[in-house]
Amino acid sequence: MQKTEYEKMLAAELYDASDAELMEMRIRARALMQVYNQTPYDKSQREMLLQKILGKAGRNIDIQTPFFFDYGNHIFIGDNFYANFNCVILDCNYVRIGNNVMFGPGVQIYAAHHPVVAAERIKGPELASPVTIEDNVWMGGGTIICPGVTIGANTTIGAGSVVVKNIPPGVVAVGNPCKVIRHL
Repeated sequence: MQKTEYEKMLAAELYDASDAELMEMRIRARALMQVYNQTPYDKSQREMLLQKILGKAGRNIDIQTPFFFDYGNHIFIGDNFYANFNCVILDCNYVRIGNNVMFGPGVQIYAAHHPVVAAERIKGPELASPVTIEDNVWMGGGTIICPGVTIGANTTIGAGSVVVKNIPPGVVAVGNPCKVIRHL
């Protein structure tokens, strides 16, 4: 049986993002994103909206606006999460965020990516790989998390870092590319 484009996307296989089902999902997400971003700062109202938007929304979640995402329903967030202004999560695949995680302003998480060979890329297919951020992680402002990355528990990522590979638990990591500079 042939996989749907949606199934391919979540399996980290090449998929067609212009597929009607995926387009419909993104249109729904854009409508919810617009409502969320125009909601006054009423934490209980925003938490109710996040329950509709996200695949999982733990207790005590606070995401400052504007907040941008592709689908929303592939984002799974644990308890006690805070994201400052201008958070972007391209959730073409699963983005799992643990408990007690905090993002500075402008943090970006990219599950989406494209073939690097130009001849393949110009054909139009896309790729998406899951991202995992474990418990008790602090993400400094302006950090970019690339597709397929896992950040271990109890880790701090310095502001402006570009995380292109897995970061182990219990460290401070900074830079472009992000590297461990200290074990905690």
